[in-house]
Amino acid sequence: MDEQDKDPRKVAAGQARANALTPQERSAIARKAALTRHRKDMPNAIAEGILTIGDLSMPCAVLDDADNTRVLTQNGFLKAIGRHPFASGGTGSAIDETPPFLRPKNIKDFISEDLERSSKPILYLPRNPTAGAAGVGYGYRARLLPDVCWVYQDAMIAGKLLSSQQHIGEACRSFLKALTNFAIDDLVDRATGFDDMRKRAAIDKIIEKYCAAKALPWVRLFDVEFYRQVYRLNGWPFDPETTARPGVIGHWTNDLYDRLAPMVRPELHRRVRRNARGRPTEKLTSYLTKEEGKPRLRELLEGAKALMRISATWADYYAKLEIAYPKFGETLTLPFEHGLPKIKSPDPSALPQPS
Repeated sequence: MDEQDKDPRKVAAGQARANALTPQERSAIARKAALTRHRKDMPNAIAEGILTIGDLSMPCAVLDDADNTRVLTQNGFLKAIGRHPFASGGTGSAIDETPPFLRPKNIKDFISEDLERSSKPILYLPRNPTAGAAGVGYGYRARLLPDVCWVYQDAMIAGKLLSSQQHIGEACRSFLKALTNFAIDDLVDRATGFDDMRKRAAIDKIIEKYCAAKALPWVRLFDVEFYRQVYRLNGWPFDPETTARPGVIGHWTNDLYDRLAPMVRPELHRRVRRNARGRPTEKLTSYLTKEEGKPRLRELLEGAKALMRISATWADYYAKLEIAYPKFGETLTLPFEHGLPKIKSPDPSALPQPS
C-alpha cells in the first residue's frame, strides 16, 4: 500500500501509540518480531520436565540439535542462583550475549574464558509453548548452573561479593551442597545396581496394573471399525463377515501394544498359553486387567481410529500415530516445516510375531 493510500487517522493513531512506548518496550517489541522471523532456525524441545534438586524445582528440556543439548529455562536458572526469576527489562535481556549474572565487574576474575563462551543463552521452541515471546523458550545449558554457582562461591570466600550479592552467594552455596548430595546418592545407586532395581520395580508396578495373573473372560476390543479403517488405508476390499485377516495386521496390533505402557506387550506374550508349535492359543487382551489394562487399550484404540479417519493412506496414519502415541523408549518422530514426514509402514519381518 502506497503512503497516499493509508488512512491518515490510523497513521496518526499508530504514531501516537509508538510515541507512548518507553525505549525498553519498543526494544522488546522489536526483539519479539526478530524472534518470530528466526523461529525456523531454532532447535525444538523433544522432551521437557521438572528437575528437582534439594528444595529447587527447575523446568528443563532436551533439544533436537546434534548434541541433544540439555537446558534449564531462564526462570528456573535465575531462581536457582537466588536472582529474580524474570530478567530485568523484559524478555529482551534474556537474549543478550552475556547473561546478567555474569556481568558484575567484581566477579570477573572468577570467570574463565570457557565459562564466558558457554554462557550464551539458548533460544528454542518448547513442546508446549506458553504466552509471551512469540512462543519461544529461553534457556541456559544445564551444565552452566554449577559452574556459575562456583563463581559466586569462590567470590564469596574471597570476600569479593557486594552486600547486594550475598544472597546470591548463599543460594549458590546451598545449590552446590544439594547437588553434591544428589550426585553421591546417584553414583552409589549406579555402582550397586540399585538404580536398575528401582527401574525394574517401577516396571513391575506397571505390569501389575496392566497384566492379569490369569486369563479373564475375553472381550472384543479390536472392533469391526478398527479393521475397516485398516483395510481402507491399505486399499484392500473389506468383508465385515469374515475374521480371516492378513498376517501383517497381527504385527500392527502388536505395534499398538508397544504404545500402551512400557514392557506390557512382552509380558502379555509371556503369559498367554501356546500350542506345541509355539503359537498363542489365547488372546493378549484376555490378560489385560479390567481396572487398568482394558480401559487404557480402549482409549488407545479410540485415539488410533480417530487418526485413521483423518488419514488418507496407511503411511499417513502411521506418521500421525508416531507423534500422538510414540512407543516407549524410542525417539519421537519430529514434525517438519513442510508437514508430517513420510514414514513407511513397519517391515513385518522386523516386528514381533502376531498375537
